[in-house]
Amino acid sequence: MDSLALGADLEPEPVVDEHSTVTLHVNGDPTTLTVDHRTTVLETLRESFGLTGAKKGCDHGQCGACTVLVDGRRVNSCLLLAVAQDGATITTVEGLADGESLHPVQRAFVERDALQCGFCTPGQICSAVGMLREAADGHPSHATGPETAATGPETAATGPVALDADEIRERMSGNLCRCGAYPRIVEAIEDVIE
Repeated sequence: MDSLALGADLEPEPVVDEHSTVTLHVNGDPTTLTVDHRTTVLETLRESFGLTGAKKGCDHGQCGACTVLVDGRRVNSCLLLAVAQDGATITTVEGLADGESLHPVQRAFVERDALQCGFCTPGQICSAVGMLREAADGHPSHATGPETAATGPETAATGPVALDADEIRERMSGNLCRCGAYPRIVEAIEDVIE
């Protein structure tokens, strides 16, 4: 018997509402909105909030141009579904400054001229802010020496991790810069540490 004939008397599947209402705390402002279940945090920030600092570079979480802070941790916003972030606090590069005063990392990037075309810069800055917090909380990286690292992969070291140029490069390795501004980016982060 023909497979099309078998399915001829099947009822069509009901249409399921593929939207949910979520509350996102973006740059300190709580906003409730309805999002499609397939919408990423990056798309929501750019299209619903008009925050265009985070960029869609690769759309695979490999370049870091979309990096933002979610609940204080750096994430690739192109990989996060907005519907899964209900209640989350999201900080973009636009939300780092305190009024007219730039965040210390933003100021260091400007002072060190740690950019060229600027496409990756918002992601680099958000990643640097998150990375500095991770190191201060004692989370090791691949470059962290055994004398500093804790015993388990999910545990923090006994204290802050010292950040030298190698440690900074390792921790920032998820953020690509096609222009090659890496030396100045490392210098800018070192300036904030000092």
